[in-house]
Amino acid sequence: MPARRARPVRVLVDMDCVLADFEAGLLRGFLQRFPGEPHVPLEGRRGFSVREQYRALRPDLADKVTTVFEAPGFFLDLEPIPGALEAMREMNDMQDTQVFICTSPLMKYHHCVAEKYRWVEKHLGPQFVERIIVTRDKTVISGDLLIDDKEVIQGQEETPSWEHILFTCCHNQHLALPPPRRRLRSWSDNWREIIDSKRGALPLDPDRLGLPQQ
Repeated sequence: MPARRARPVRVLVDMDCVLADFEAGLLRGFLQRFPGEPHVPLEGRRGFSVREQYRALRPDLADKVTTVFEAPGFFLDLEPIPGALEAMREMNDMQDTQVFICTSPLMKYHHCVAEKYRWVEKHLGPQFVERIIVTRDKTVISGDLLIDDKEVIQGQEETPSWEHILFTCCHNQHLALPPPRRRLRSWSDNWREIIDSKRGALPLDPDRLGLPQQ
């Protein structure tokens, strides 16, 4: 009897601050739009919500910083995170691996959703456009790994199917993760090892027989 093989590892990859440099783009846009106003440098960012940190700096700054990332062209013009595009292409070519882009839209979605699709097509090509999942609740999406910069991801499912790998960003780099949580410090870190660590734990797929290649 031919050996049965485990199903592919499914990797969900967040977009903002993991593939696209949201934080640098936001700071640049704020300085251009509101020169002379107080701002939070990247090394001073704390917490996922940039709006709340600017509110703490001065209440009216929350609305001002929001206008930057809600403006047309903001998401489309973001620069790629170093190494992200190369990692995504390599991941997509890995045997027994499925990779999807899993991103949450703004509540005011009028520009960001279309621009996220255009950004992916521009930087990764049309084959990745077919692998975009846009959702406000990532806990209901089935996967083995979720690479995301948000410290805590909550939703309808209390125990999602995926393991959350925290991707290091300026707003979370100071956090100490309790074991067994894992962190990916950058795309030059060993993300391949994280994916491979999931393979042995996956159940055998009866539909995937280890037949010899013809």
